Amino acid sequence: MFFYDEQIRRFLLQFARIFSNFQVEYGRNEEGTEHTLVRVPVRYGDSSRQAQTVLQNNSANFMPSTPLMTFYVTGLDYDRPRIQEPYFVSKINVRQRTYDEVSDTYETTQGNAFTIERLMPVPYKLTLKLDIWTSNTNQKMQLLEQIIPLFNPALEIQSTDNYIDWTSLSVVELVSTQWSSKQIPVGTEDPIDVATLTFALPIWISSPAKVKKLGVVERIIANVYDAQGDFQNAITNNDLLLGTRMVITPWDYQTLLLGNRIQALRYNQTVDESNDSLTPPDNPQSNVLWSAVIGAYGVLRPGISQIYFEQPDESEVVGTIAYDPSDDRFLLFTVDEDTIPANTLSPVDAVINPLVSGPNAGLPAPAIGTRYLLTESTGSWNGNASAWAGIDGQPLVANTNDIIEYDGERWIVSFASDNSQHNIQYVTNITTEIQYCWTGDTWVKSYQGLYPGGQWRVVL
Repeated sequence: MFFYDEQIRRFLLQFARIFSNFQVEYGRNEEGTEHTLVRVPVRYGDSSRQAQTVLQNNSANFMPSTPLMTFYVTGLDYDRPRIQEPYFVSKINVRQRTYDEVSDTYETTQGNAFTIERLMPVPYKLTLKLDIWTSNTNQKMQLLEQIIPLFNPALEIQSTDNYIDWTSLSVVELVSTQWSSKQIPVGTEDPIDVATLTFALPIWISSPAKVKKLGVVERIIANVYDAQGDFQNAITNNDLLLGTRMVITPWDYQTLLLGNRIQALRYNQTVDESNDSLTPPDNPQSNVLWSAVIGAYGVLRPGISQIYFEQPDESEVVGTIAYDPSDDRFLLFTVDEDTIPANTLSPVDAVINPLVSGPNAGLPAPAIGTRYLLTESTGSWNGNASAWAGIDGQPLVANTNDIIEYDGERWIVSFASDNSQHNIQYVTNITTEIQYCWTGDTWVKSYQGLYPGGQWRVVL
């Protein structure tokens, strides 16, 4: 295919611009206060062409022939010392700014992306000669003294301002100077003297680049497995990542896990009942929608996507999640039973204050196997312990944090907190589905409750 990028021509134009604004002085008076400056033109063309122009009086209007500068190419040679790997291909990725066709301006947002493949350019050395045409020696000296100091030994030029053009920079080196090369016309009374300067210009000539427009990556498919072929362990095991895993919480949100529902809360939002309390907290007012939180990172797959809650012992409670169809502020949580502590005690029906409520007094009539976790003591043998008396009037003496159970005739202490100060125990409230942990001196929520930012993560 035809290709012409005017590469050599651009270097010649830059070369001409170097000499385009020099002047010579005419008519200085004796005091040296008045003079005339004349700009010296520069043209492209060899000496024979310019001489013909001079012999023809330069134009039909008999314009002055001198002073004048002309330049022309005398050589274009392959520059072997500068040769590079001929088969090298440079690949760069660039991105345009978005162009607004209505306002005809570029915006601050990113636009199209491109990959540019540049082939290795070919090194050449361009040899140029500059002829300085003058009618007297004074003009010649004026021009030489303006030009020669610029080249010490070379002057840098740039053929284009395209920042991905790796061939635009070069240097113009003054190689030699010939004081007088010829006189035009020969044998006349008004000779024109010509001084010649020789320049070397190392350039690169490039072949066309290949430009490819990049598309948008919408999906990445990768296979991630551990040594045993376990996908789940591969993406969740910190050891496989050599300790480099980081948990980044979106906007530092908190999560509140109660029963089978998870609520997203802002980082500064408070909850009425702490994790150390047996009382379930009320769901605080929050307008944070899970679809907005998760949508910033991907798509939730109901029943497949998981959430991880970090525990104080550095273990994690895991479960699958799905959007609550009735309220987007909540996720439905299905816990993996293998990740939560196993109950060591039979479940309780409720957590109660025995001084406020009792059987047939705010609580159902006693049935065999009914169990309650107490937040207060019932009394003593010498005090008011008859409220929980059995069918034969047997009193119930129980302490705070005890678990009591009805055996069909009377209430007995099933779990005595005073005798279990060093035993970790777990029990579930079947009414609220909250599991509690006996730490040795108090009951706390086992894994349910409030998780601040950094203590929970989602695997979509």
